[in-house]
Amino acid sequence: MARKLNGIELVKYDDLFKTDAEREADQQERVQIVPAEQVFPYARQPYSVDRPSADLVRLMDSIERTGIAEPLIVRPRSEGGYEIISGHRRDYCAKVVGLNTRPVIVRDYSDEDADILVVDYNINRENLLPSEKAKAYKLKLDAMKRQGARIDLTSCQLGTKSRADELLAESAEDSARQIQRYIRLTNLIPPLIEAVDAGKLKFVPAADYISHLTEKEQTYLQLVMERDEVSPSVDQAQRLKQISAEGKLESNIIDLIMREEKPLERKVTLRNDRLQKYFPPSYTPKQMEEVIIKLLDGWHRRRQQEQER
Repeated sequence: MARKLNGIELVKYDDLFKTDAEREADQQERVQIVPAEQVFPYARQPYSVDRPSADLVRLMDSIERTGIAEPLIVRPRSEGGYEIISGHRRDYCAKVVGLNTRPVIVRDYSDEDADILVVDYNINRENLLPSEKAKAYKLKLDAMKRQGARIDLTSCQLGTKSRADELLAESAEDSARQIQRYIRLTNLIPPLIEAVDAGKLKFVPAADYISHLTEKEQTYLQLVMERDEVSPSVDQAQRLKQISAEGKLESNIIDLIMREEKPLERKVTLRNDRLQKYFPPSYTPKQMEEVIIKLLDGWHRRRQQEQER
């Protein structure tokens, strides 16, 4: 760092030999305070920013009390201002509570690097919707293709190097096989992927089979699902895919398959208001589920021990 002696600014020896680009990089890595109107969301951002959740409320409370603690990572826009690479939710919360400036670190990323980083910064966030993961993995996959990575999502031979699904899995909690399934969801029509998000269409039938149907076939299937309040099982979805591949999946065939009787499912629904009194307010649904399963495991073991006596 430069220092002053009797009003004269002295430059460190190493700094004398830096290039202009290196000096510019040093300047960019410093935290800068910029007006809020100069910061824009990333154009291909795959995640929802304003979906209500407990952690979003906590983040908003924190920013309202103490401001943005962690600077946003941004890159310059050709049309002026900066584009967010990391920090969309911080920017949203700051906007809601009325902050007029943003602390940022400016970095000059290519489109491909930016796509990959936008995905990686949030891919392991809790409670992501299937549609968000689908868009995120697809965005990263496309960026890797443009970078020249060897892409082979159709085979799983041992020893294949630089396979895209394996590279994707390195930075995510999902397996390579699961990532393939998420990417298949991007072939669904919007109402069907919304049904997956809402739990009305199960993930595996949707990804492994329904995503292979044509747009016309998916549109009619969605109509049947809404009209008859039904959802395809794995077996039904598998047959729909098979008949579609043969070019014979007409509307009447979809009707026949979806009207088949299914075995009754044993389903238990626990109302949120009954559960909340047993858990701290900060607990997420996933944490609550883990506690319930542990308690049931203990209850099951005690019953077995009593029966053995």
